[in-house]
Amino acid sequence: MASSNPAFNNPAFQDPRAVKSYPGGSNAAGIGLTPPPASTVTPGQQAGLEGAFAAPPAGAADTGRMTVEDTVHKTAALFAVLLIGAVAGWFVTLGGTLLPREATTLVVAPMILGALVGFVLSLVIIFTSRKKVRPALIFAYAAFEGIFVGSISAFFEVQWAGIVIQATLATVAVVGVTLALFASGKIRASKRATKIFLIAMVGYLVFSLLNVVLMLFGVFPAGQMFGLRSQEVFGVPLGLILGVFVVILAAYSLVLDFDSIQQGVRNGAPRQFAWMGGFGIMVTVVWLYLEILRMIAILRGNN
Repeated sequence: MASSNPAFNNPAFQDPRAVKSYPGGSNAAGIGLTPPPASTVTPGQQAGLEGAFAAPPAGAADTGRMTVEDTVHKTAALFAVLLIGAVAGWFVTLGGTLLPREATTLVVAPMILGALVGFVLSLVIIFTSRKKVRPALIFAYAAFEGIFVGSISAFFEVQWAGIVIQATLATVAVVGVTLALFASGKIRASKRATKIFLIAMVGYLVFSLLNVVLMLFGVFPAGQMFGLRSQEVFGVPLGLILGVFVVILAAYSLVLDFDSIQQGVRNGAPRQFAWMGGFGIMVTVVWLYLEILRMIAILRGNN
């Protein structure tokens, strides 16, 4: 099933036949699984077969193929790098201190640098992954994305003390619940739901682009830092209503990410694509965190 996350728009996560075109790629269902005729099996071969089935299951390093466990390990490593980058971005943005200070002392350069470099690296990673996955680029993306996340978090923390821990806990809760429901089989991606999701995503992207353009042209008063999201609908900020909707979209995007990873494992994708799985999850979680951060800011700004 196609995913909205560009990281998973690769044949290795979608088409089992395409996996063979990658170095080390093979269809997991078609390697060494055809046993010799029973009449030709010698006692020595029989003992070898029994030993093979009694042995522990082979991991990613043994098979050279992508596994869920290996993807989890690589995802954790990427988030560790992102966290280090976030601490650095936070520290520099607040002028060399870990404590929030006055807004006039904020340094926005790390935010701009992290956003621009992270965006360029993400494009390079996505468009080159069809030929070769480059873990070094993915680690670099995690570092610069971390700088951006840390910097923008510091900016919000100065405005609303305690907002970062609130957004972090909410993000962890959404990711944890989504993962638990997916692992238990209570929630799965479907073609119909995915079509609705993609339409909603296009609509949201159009809205976001329009909002940015209007803000750049100074259509809104200086106090409305979120543009259209600051407008009220029946006394409720539009950004709060939209935020709840987008959090649901991000949660479903995580479901699609998990589903794509499982599909890659079933397809027998090369081990290197575990990095793409980690990259895709990181992109979705960062998006979720930023949306929750903005939603809480709008809620607290109206109180």
